[in-house]
Amino acid sequence: MIEAAGRAARPVETKVTRLHQSLTAGQVPLVVRSVVGMAVLAVAANVIGAIVVGLLVLAVNPAGTSGQRTVLITTSVVDVLASVLVGTSAAVIMQRRTLRWVLRGTEPDAADARRAVRMPVDLAIIAAVIWGLDTAVMGIAAAVADAPGHTIFGICGGMILAGLCSSGVTYLIVARLVSPITRAALTAHPPQRSPILSLRYRLLLIWLLTSAVPVLGILVILLGPGQLGRIRTAGVVTAVIALTVGLVSTALMAQAIGTPLRGLSRTLEQVGSGDLDCEVEVADPGEIGLLQSGVNDMMAGLRDRDRLHDLFGRHVGPAVAAEALRSGVTLSGELRSIVALFVDITGSTSLTLSTEPGAFVAMLNRFFEIVVAEVEGSGGLVNKFEGDGALCIFGAPVALIDAETSALRAARAIRDRVEVAGEVAVGIGVASGTVVAGQVGAPSRLEYTVIGDAVNEAARLTDVAKGMPGSLLASAAVVERASPVEREHWREGDTVALRGRAVPTRTWFA
Repeated sequence: MIEAAGRAARPVETKVTRLHQSLTAGQVPLVVRSVVGMAVLAVAANVIGAIVVGLLVLAVNPAGTSGQRTVLITTSVVDVLASVLVGTSAAVIMQRRTLRWVLRGTEPDAADARRAVRMPVDLAIIAAVIWGLDTAVMGIAAAVADAPGHTIFGICGGMILAGLCSSGVTYLIVARLVSPITRAALTAHPPQRSPILSLRYRLLLIWLLTSAVPVLGILVILLGPGQLGRIRTAGVVTAVIALTVGLVSTALMAQAIGTPLRGLSRTLEQVGSGDLDCEVEVADPGEIGLLQSGVNDMMAGLRDRDRLHDLFGRHVGPAVAAEALRSGVTLSGELRSIVALFVDITGSTSLTLSTEPGAFVAMLNRFFEIVVAEVEGSGGLVNKFEGDGALCIFGAPVALIDAETSALRAARAIRDRVEVAGEVAVGIGVASGTVVAGQVGAPSRLEYTVIGDAVNEAARLTDVAKGMPGSLLASAAVVERASPVEREHWREGDTVALRGRAVPTRTWFA
């Protein structure tokens, strides 16, 4: 529990700094960090779409005139060059604007983090818009070239499918490449609202790439008037491309979903084993990221609860803390049979005059450390520190089997360890009886305490014990109820009249 008190929630800034250092150390792929890399990425993400369009043009317009082919080919080349120029420029501008905090070596603000998380979606939208414009241009060019309606339909339909395919692949590839940046952004600013692209739509995207686009593409080919050989070739190549795109996209999505879920699973296993210092790396901009952030919030709450529990236990004792957490606290009391142990330093007044304050407090703490260790080790509770003394109880708030034996054993151990330390002399008294035990005070400030004759008797025995050899006295009632093994350590002493008690007390010493 002492270790728990020293624990502190790891600040987000430290983790962000660590992640940012890994980004600047080259964890972000060069293709994302460089202008040339972004240009290559913008072109490569659309290569598959361009291949699909070429196959569809061959399949749906096998008998086109030379003029039609010239118009379509020229338009296609100009379209491709313009698309590459516009797409690359847009990608580079977005990269510079989105990743400037990485390139500058600073931490992201909320707007930077939001742009970093949106980067895959924004690039996919740019690709979709460019493909939409290309489709319109190619459709107009085909109409100007007086191409048949089925040819225009085939070309436009094929380009729409190719655009969907290229946009989806762009999203998946960019999301994978910028994942280190996404982790740093989400760590600095965890997701607090609905995701930009939910898991439902990401799974729908996989269906679109692996099922809808290939099937629709094959339908476009089959509906065209092309020759059987061309249709067969285009269909086979389209199927191969569909399988490849499906495999890559499914693998990327499986990794994007599986990796954070495995991290969550490992974290929950650590929590189950008692490790509250673990955290989940927020690595997903969707619902999984919200779950990861929620788990981290839960862990922070558990750490706070653990620290409060520890501080509570330090102030009132572990047994009282556990009982209060189990059943709550009320301003009430109950009768309990307990054994009270009181220990007090002999000659403390002269020690305060002859010892420097800091050294005196340090000596007191070493003394109380012995008391706490032996009492709690025997199942008792150090109920309160009173100046240079301590009241310890056995049997409350948690019932204790053979409390008498435990108290006597703890008393002897305290006396022996204090004598070995040689810093102070003490008196120890042990007595038993029925007391009123419970929480007393005000609703805003409670203290668990015991009130009764046993406490007074133990305190008076302590005063007498200070002037006797062995410095340890117990009432006969305690020793007679102890185990035979423990009684072997005790000898019957005098019957003494204690201040404030009408009945003399038979004492035993060890």
